[in-house]
Amino acid sequence: MIPEHLTANQAITFVERHGYALLFTWVLAEQSAIPIPSAPLLLAAGALIRAGRLNAVLAIACCVGAALIADTLWFQLGRSRGGGILKLLCRVSLEPDSCVRQTENAFLKYGMRSLLISKFIPGLNAVAAPLAGNSKASFGEFLTWDASGTALWSGAYFAAGYLFSAQLELLLAYVSRMGSGVLLLVVALFALWLIRKYLQRRLFLKRLRVDRITPEELHERLQDGEDLVIVDLRSGAAEETAGIPGAIRLSPEDLAGRAHEIPPDREIILFCS
Repeated sequence: MIPEHLTANQAITFVERHGYALLFTWVLAEQSAIPIPSAPLLLAAGALIRAGRLNAVLAIACCVGAALIADTLWFQLGRSRGGGILKLLCRVSLEPDSCVRQTENAFLKYGMRSLLISKFIPGLNAVAAPLAGNSKASFGEFLTWDASGTALWSGAYFAAGYLFSAQLELLLAYVSRMGSGVLLLVVALFALWLIRKYLQRRLFLKRLRVDRITPEELHERLQDGEDLVIVDLRSGAAEETAGIPGAIRLSPEDLAGRAHEIPPDREIILFCS
C-alpha cells in the first residue's frame, strides 16, 4: 500500500520505485473483488511511462498477468458453481435485485465480446468472469478475450495518464497541500452515497413487500384452479431452469412493447427471481 502523507513528488517516486510489482499486486487485488480502485495508480503509471520511468509493454503485461490469475479463479468458480457465484457477488451490492438481470442480459447480448469492455464497467467487471465460466465457452477463448480486454483497459488508463501527466502532477500537488481534508471529504461523500442507495433500496423493498407471493401460495392457488396470468421475467440465462407451465416468457426490456400479450382482465403475477 502507498504510505500516508506523501508529497506529490514522493508519491510519484514511490510508484516509480515499486513500479511493476505495485501494478501487479494492485490489479490482482482489485480483480479478486477487493474494493481498491486501480484507476489512480494506472493514471500515475501512464505519467511515468511518458517520463520514461516505466516501460509501457511491461506495465501492460503486469496488469494482464494479474487480471488473468484472478479472473481464471472466478471463471472456474462460475463453471463449477454456476449462477450461485453470480448471485453471491451481486448480493454484496446495494442493488442485488437488478444486478443479476442486468449483467446476464449484457453477457447474453454481447457474449464473450463483453470481456473487452467489462473492466470499464464496475458491475459487469465483478461478474464477467463467472458468467463466462457458466457459459459454454472454452477456457482458451476466455483467456483470449479477457487478456485483450485487460490490455485495452489498462492501456486506456495509461494513455490518459500519458496525455495528462502535467495535470496529474498539479492535482497531486494540490492534494498534498490540502492534506487530510481531501481524504475526509472523499470519505464523507462516499458515505452519503452509500446511505442514499441503502435508503432507496429499503424503500423499494418496503413497497414490494405487500405485493409479494410465495411459491407455496402460488402453487396452492394454481392447484385450486384460479385463473392467473404468470409472466416469467427471468433473463435468458435462466432458460435451462424449470419454468412454470403456461407462463408467458418475456424479458424486462420487452415488457412494454409486448404488453398486449398479457390479458388485462385477469390477475397478473410477475416471476422475476
